[in-house]
Amino acid sequence: MTLFKICGLQTAEHAIFARECGATFLGFVFVNGVRRELSLSNAAELIEKYRSVCGDGGPSLVGLFADQPIDMVNEIIDKCGLDYVQLCGGEEIDYWAEIESKVIKQIRIDGSKERTEIVEWLNLEMDAIVSNNAIPLLDRYEAGQLGGTGKTFDWTITTGLAQGIEYILAGGLDPQNVSLAISTAHPWAVDVSSGVENQGNKDFCKIQKFSEAVNQNV
Repeated sequence: MTLFKICGLQTAEHAIFARECGATFLGFVFVNGVRRELSLSNAAELIEKYRSVCGDGGPSLVGLFADQPIDMVNEIIDKCGLDYVQLCGGEEIDYWAEIESKVIKQIRIDGSKERTEIVEWLNLEMDAIVSNNAIPLLDRYEAGQLGGTGKTFDWTITTGLAQGIEYILAGGLDPQNVSLAISTAHPWAVDVSSGVENQGNKDFCKIQKFSEAVNQNV
């Protein structure tokens, strides 16, 4: 069964609904200057409200960061009770080791390069991440953006990856294409943000349809 993450959550109501739909991960953005950014105080309030309804347990809470000070990241982990940190910048392995939670490390796929070059590079990147007890997340590269582009990459490149690596597939997924993405790339989990939004806001109906599409691949 493919797991899924609803990312870029900004309200407790959407977090609660994502949990009810079977999400394994709930994502909150702390990256400076991006549209879905939450402050520490807003995130803590949101998560407290979510926990007051749902209690402990359930989906893992994931905070997204990019090249931010370790002390700040660990403070947010502590204050918000995060289970994972998703690193979206140029953080090196030494940085990951100081994170006081489990780590998801984003890899951005540049589709302008030759397929064989991408596959060779990607295998090396994923091996380094897994060897350091982190989870790879594959997203599309777009110049000047850290992710959340709403655009896909060529999922068939994953057929050249080493077998048995658990990774998360992101980038342009939505209720209409996620089933094909899963059957093509066979990821451990899939990640969606803009694909379950309507005019920039999370949409209950789209979250439900996404979860249904993922669960068709059992």
